[in-house]
Amino acid sequence: MERQPQSARRFGSQASALALVCLVLGLTSSAASDVPAYVFPEPAIDSPPKHYICHKAEVSLDIDGRLDEPSWDAAPWTDEFVDIEGERLPAPRFSTRAKMLWDDDFFYVAAEMEEPHVWATLTERDAVIFYDNDFEIFIDPDGDTHEYYELEVNALGTEWDLLLTRPYRDGGTAIDSWDIRGLRTGIRIDGTLNDPGDTDGGWSVELAIPWAVLEECAHKPAPPENGDQWRINFSRVEWRTEVVDGEYVKTTDPETGRPLPENNWVWSPQGLINMHYPEMWGYVQFSDVAPGAGETAYVPDTANAARFALMELYYRERTFFGNNGAFTDDPEALGLGDAPDGVSWPPDIFVSPSAFEASLTARDGTTLRISQDGHIW
Repeated sequence: MERQPQSARRFGSQASALALVCLVLGLTSSAASDVPAYVFPEPAIDSPPKHYICHKAEVSLDIDGRLDEPSWDAAPWTDEFVDIEGERLPAPRFSTRAKMLWDDDFFYVAAEMEEPHVWATLTERDAVIFYDNDFEIFIDPDGDTHEYYELEVNALGTEWDLLLTRPYRDGGTAIDSWDIRGLRTGIRIDGTLNDPGDTDGGWSVELAIPWAVLEECAHKPAPPENGDQWRINFSRVEWRTEVVDGEYVKTTDPETGRPLPENNWVWSPQGLINMHYPEMWGYVQFSDVAPGAGETAYVPDTANAARFALMELYYRERTFFGNNGAFTDDPEALGLGDAPDGVSWPPDIFVSPSAFEASLTARDGTTLRISQDGHIW
């Protein structure tokens, strides 16, 4: 996963990525053969992002990590988490799933994690929590890939909340000093914490995030209205450990002496080891129907095909710039291929020496735009 120091579209399939590599190699074959072609990382996945209907709780929840209240009982679980790169990789060795609810004051998230050895060490707020096993929440309220939230918590209930101005790939920065005022966190351990002498069942986390904070990046009042959709994803970081002198320690690579890479298990797969591709996060649709009181149909946004086509154009522009020092207004030079269903084609592309802006119109007449920093609106 990309980590930073503390402070009806084609979903980037493997075949598409291979075609891109061939295209770039062809474009750069006349250059010095010892200079490797630059390829901007694209999600290698063939399935659309997951979706979830988030029902409205009729009463406030007691945030204790137990998930035993009637509202939680009636709320559906997400699909089991998969590897961050997708289901083409082996399934996670431990089960993870999540639920969501909302009311007029809070967005509620709960997760249940199977774990035979529950451990945590970090106790200071805004420490780098993913150095422990953790659960992470990512929220982009308006789906523009900019100005989004990240929240991490370990089994001690220690929190790290961040406001991201934009993804790191686009020069974004993480604002550590930003805090979720009024955040409530509950943890329940099924077993014992930091005790290698027994086998645990796992741990669960329950969080209440105030709408008064989340509306800052929604750019409209929150809570959302019935039917609104936000881009949200969850990640679980899991380190391999062993017991040394009665304590858990991370398993190391014997050649380097460094901890083995962590596992990253997610709700909606990213298609690459990087959570900071907000365009790959799941769709959470808010419903004013109480959990268990009735069904709410998921309604895909008719502009999604245009949105994903623009993201593919953005990836290819970044690759083209990396190899040529400039953007291009020629769709063929980007290797975009045939027109996606439900989208006007070709895209309109305007370039300057250091920037580009492209636009597409969806079947419903909605026009979307994207710029060189990945901002889509």
